[in-house]
Amino acid sequence: MAVAVAAVAPARAGAVASNPPLISLRGVTKTYGAGATMFQALKGVDLDIAGGDFVAVMGPSGSGKSTTMNILGCLDVPSAGTFLFRGHHVETLDRDQRALLRRKYLGFVFQGFNLLSRTSALENVELPLLYRGDEKRARRAAAMASLDTVGLADWWDHTPAELSGGQQQRVAIARALVTNPDVLLADEPTGNLDSERSVEIMQLLTRLNAEQNITVLMVTHEPDMAAFARTVVHFKDGLVERIESRHEQGERVES
Repeated sequence: MAVAVAAVAPARAGAVASNPPLISLRGVTKTYGAGATMFQALKGVDLDIAGGDFVAVMGPSGSGKSTTMNILGCLDVPSAGTFLFRGHHVETLDRDQRALLRRKYLGFVFQGFNLLSRTSALENVELPLLYRGDEKRARRAAAMASLDTVGLADWWDHTPAELSGGQQQRVAIARALVTNPDVLLADEPTGNLDSERSVEIMQLLTRLNAEQNITVLMVTHEPDMAAFARTVVHFKDGLVERIESRHEQGERVES
């Protein structure tokens, strides 16, 4: 069954009203188990994410940040509350509809790269298009273009073992970008990298966010990496504790 997700029309020049958020959570809870084993991971999360923002999600283990990201990535569903994507209720979608939304609008980057070890960079990047059923020539062209975007066009025929950690993460980002997603969800994307490679990956994500207007949602434990984001959402005990927004001048405003 197809998922109809309407585009949000941009505001007219001079209009007072701003665009509605790309993503909106209201009163989202998530409970696992029942009875004595019941655990409430989320306790009523309210969160708005604007299209084109770069958001870092932070918090200690068990704070609810990973559960929230799983819901935002359509990998899990709320126990209660509403989840709107472009104004459409995601919490009412079935498994197949959520999978379609993921394939069409979301890209994923993981800490462990998750590349196929015996295949080339090009073959790794074109994998989502293969699953989607795209014709071979079209998916090869799209994969090469995506590798070029992350600066690895000349490394298209190298396997992960022939690439550095930073290069492997670039391949993983190219794979996430090849479907032209609206939202890039990154789970500790620099967690397996040294400081220099980490900064390179963050600079790449910042450039993609600025030049392609891709909304970036990134989980990180590292304040230095979160500093690249324009919005930092802090979770604690299953709730959003506070939100910091950085202005163009660089100062942060807490809410």
